[in-house]
Amino acid sequence: MELVVLNTSGKETGRKVTLDESVFGIEPNQHAVYLEVKQYLAAQRQGTHKSKERSEITASTKKLKKQKGSGSARYGDIKSPTFRGGGRVFGPKPRDYRFKLNKALKRLAKKSVLSQKMRDNSIRVMEDMSLSAPKTKDFITILNALALNDKKSLFVLPEANKNVYLSSRNLPKTKVMNFNEISSYDLMNAGEIVFLEGAVEKFQENLKK
Repeated sequence: MELVVLNTSGKETGRKVTLDESVFGIEPNQHAVYLEVKQYLAAQRQGTHKSKERSEITASTKKLKKQKGSGSARYGDIKSPTFRGGGRVFGPKPRDYRFKLNKALKRLAKKSVLSQKMRDNSIRVMEDMSLSAPKTKDFITILNALALNDKKSLFVLPEANKNVYLSSRNLPKTKVMNFNEISSYDLMNAGEIVFLEGAVEKFQENLKK
């Protein structure tokens, strides 16, 4: 399995990169992808929701009416959940939504997404680029050359590159990440994935560990 390497002008360089079949050519496991995306989204939740229970309401504790003889139901104090302004029964409490997944399953999820993206022809390889200064205009020029200006795209870098990151930061449809920071959600959320040439081998090795 090979992909042609493109330059920053969107033209073919004549070089090709070999992609590992065990990473980009497996039968996608949809349940593994579901679990990792669910884990990612759960970890984004703050979990700070809170409602007051009966014991936490500030109000009188006086019994509203006598126990018997009124002809109606028995009443306690005004903090009862049956009254407006009373405590809430089984309300939300602060909690941590994160949960654990095995590394093998997370690797399988990434491989499944990449394999599906390959089937959809949504993966490209571009030569390594370096910008002399953080300029969004220069990055937009590259996007236009790759016909990605109107698409959600993910650029995978072989190593941290501050100028490239800062040049893309203001573009809402473009995300730039290092090869070892990517989750299945990031891969799924991108319409097109662009690997820099030096990131391909590193990314493949990272999924084989």
